[in-house]
Amino acid sequence: MLPLSGLRVISVEQYGAGPFGTTYLADLGADVIKIENPREGGDLGRRVGPYFFGPGDSHFYQSSNRNKRSLALDLQQPGGREVLRDLVRGAGGGPAADGVLNNLRGDQPAKLGLTYHDLKDANRAIVCAHLSAYGREGSRASWPGFDYLMQSETGYLALTGEPDGPPARAGLSIVDFMTGLTAAFALLAGIISARATGTGRDLDVSLFDVALYNLNYLGAWYLNEGHNQGREARSGHPSVVPSQLFRTADGWIFIMCNKERFWGELAVALGHPEWTEHPDFATFAARLEHRERVAAMVEEVLTTRTTAEWLADFAGKVPAAPVNDVAAALDNPLLAERGNILEVPHPERGTIRLLANPVRVPGEAHPARAAPAMGADSEDILRELGYDAKRIAKLREDGVV
Repeated sequence: MLPLSGLRVISVEQYGAGPFGTTYLADLGADVIKIENPREGGDLGRRVGPYFFGPGDSHFYQSSNRNKRSLALDLQQPGGREVLRDLVRGAGGGPAADGVLNNLRGDQPAKLGLTYHDLKDANRAIVCAHLSAYGREGSRASWPGFDYLMQSETGYLALTGEPDGPPARAGLSIVDFMTGLTAAFALLAGIISARATGTGRDLDVSLFDVALYNLNYLGAWYLNEGHNQGREARSGHPSVVPSQLFRTADGWIFIMCNKERFWGELAVALGHPEWTEHPDFATFAARLEHRERVAAMVEEVLTTRTTAEWLADFAGKVPAAPVNDVAAALDNPLLAERGNILEVPHPERGTIRLLANPVRVPGEAHPARAAPAMGADSEDILRELGYDAKRIAKLREDGVV
């Protein structure tokens, strides 16, 4: 039994953040019914290149939609919203939905009947999670918004890169990923409450709020002390020294002495145990005061050997890592040891390889079904609701499904 077996989630989702979050649920056993608009060709992510397994089946789409079922349904039509309510209710003797999640623009859920107000008559315990750019209320409720914009407005670009270089974003869509996971967490929190009380609710998560919340201790520094943190050289930690990139004889290494004992281990490994007793280097505060001096003397030793040689010496003692590109990261033999690559049967390619879910469930294997074609499960889902062939045919004729 996977931990979310028996949970049913209806997700009106597309592109990045929403699908990424609900994949966590599907990988852990939830029945995630992905609603896609047939008039728009389904999830926009199906058409995001540059690599495709076939028409409407991109690598981008497969990376965040496995283990789900697809229902092609036009929620702008009354018939589509009726189907939605039947799914929430559990018509036909099937299970009622536990939650409904969407990642639409903030002004859209109410228009499409996706709020608790719209659905509570069908299922008093339904939980409705809304993932938007700026929330469902306020001056920006109708604004579109995307990851890189959030990184820009909430300070990430000003914190990333070299001090004398241009602002830089994180190399991944980290705000999308964090917000998707936050929305999945919020949905589960709401479901726990609904199971205890019998009453559901709306829950809101936005890209902007999550991006801002991630400022965390830097936000506390500014709000309480007026400190406006900028970029540090070599991707250095703002207050811990040494914790940054260093050159080696053949490239780069990242070292993080984020505990005092690691500074001692590093000093010994570099052949300078006396550094730990020197008053300019003996404590976090002293090393921060002499940041440039510490970095220079550490790097002077590191450049005498290769990255691989230093990593062999540091293993298990000094927190350090090589600076890999994406290819080197995925060719790392540690991935095979830890089972980080999931092989998924695919109707066109035979087998495709995706990154495995990071939540480990001892004694259980994650499901491994390829992301569905648009509407691949429509008929099965409608039959579960008790719809007969005539009714399904009428829905198709009307363009509802």
